Amino acid sequence: MDFNVKKLASGAGLFFTRAVQYTEEKLGQAERTELDAHFENLMSRADCTKHWTEKIYKQTEYLLQPNPIDHTGARIEEFLYEKLDMKAPSRVTNAELLGQYMEDAAKEFGPATPYGSTLMKVGDCERRLGAVEREFIHTSAISFLTPLRNFLEGDWRTISRERRLLENLRLDLDACKARVKKAKAVEAKAAVGPDFQETRPRNYVLSASASALWTEEVEKAEQDLRLAQSEFDRQAEVTRLLLEGISSTHVNHLRCLHEFVEAQAAYYKQGHLHMLELQKELGRLPNAFALNSSHAAATPGSASEAIDSPGETETLKIEEVQAPATGTRKAKVLYDYDAADSSELSLLADELITVYTVLGMDSDWLIGEKGNQKGKVPVTYLELLS
Repeated sequence: MDFNVKKLASGAGLFFTRAVQYTEEKLGQAERTELDAHFENLMSRADCTKHWTEKIYKQTEYLLQPNPIDHTGARIEEFLYEKLDMKAPSRVTNAELLGQYMEDAAKEFGPATPYGSTLMKVGDCERRLGAVEREFIHTSAISFLTPLRNFLEGDWRTISRERRLLENLRLDLDACKARVKKAKAVEAKAAVGPDFQETRPRNYVLSASASALWTEEVEKAEQDLRLAQSEFDRQAEVTRLLLEGISSTHVNHLRCLHEFVEAQAAYYKQGHLHMLELQKELGRLPNAFALNSSHAAATPGSASEAIDSPGETETLKIEEVQAPATGTRKAKVLYDYDAADSSELSLLADELITVYTVLGMDSDWLIGEKGNQKGKVPVTYLELLS
């Protein structure tokens, strides 16, 4: 019990001394030990690294999990599984959930209907996109987020702790310097010879005793100063080594950044391929819009016109289609396209073709010509040029 009281009193006295030194420095009434310029640059670089690493980490989390509520829930779930030493289950992505809803809706509407069959194909594509997204999130979390979090929760906490200790030792050092300076000033004053006009011998004794006491105080203060300087120098070297390790942190984060870019590039590439495949599949499905338009336009009057002109209802024969004298345009092919049958024209990305429309033809298609080849081409695969 006695030991604890002494320790508490010592700690309180040390805290008070540091507080006094800090306050006097802020008021400009005490000198402060300045660190060298290189050390200051290292600390500034470390602060900058921590600041931007924290921002990049948080924004990457929001990129991978945009909904703040889901993000918080995911972190809590991750924390609980980590404490229980269990692997967290994979979370269903929004795209996978959308694909599941579309497929369920297709089963209700009927997979054989145009709407149902399209929902089924789009839903399957969304599920595959969701699986690609989940893989991207998993890869990014391991290769990019985890190293950033390890720095913030590990290395940076160590650096901060050592810097706080260095600051405390710096306050102790400056307090010792102030005490030595004050003791020497009082000693010099006490060492001045007594007034020989003084007739009381007792004053000579007191003056000599005070001089001896202050000499002893100066020696003790100088000893404390040497000890404080030694501890400060040792802590400054430890802190310097930790701050110089920021360069290695940058190298590590650079490697992680490259891995994140590779994962993101693979994610977008696979998503693009899935969407191109979906476009091709949808292009081969019957166009319900054209069917509905033809049924809505059918009237008793138009029925007789259809009887009089049966050629308009017959299947379009590509070989008999002739390019109009005017109205043809140049188009740039955006994506590769494989013809589904002999009436369609296969395309290669970036090639230029001539396109035009034919009366009665579906608006989603054009007639394309390149060289001696001719056939239907989907509008969504083209960029019409002026």
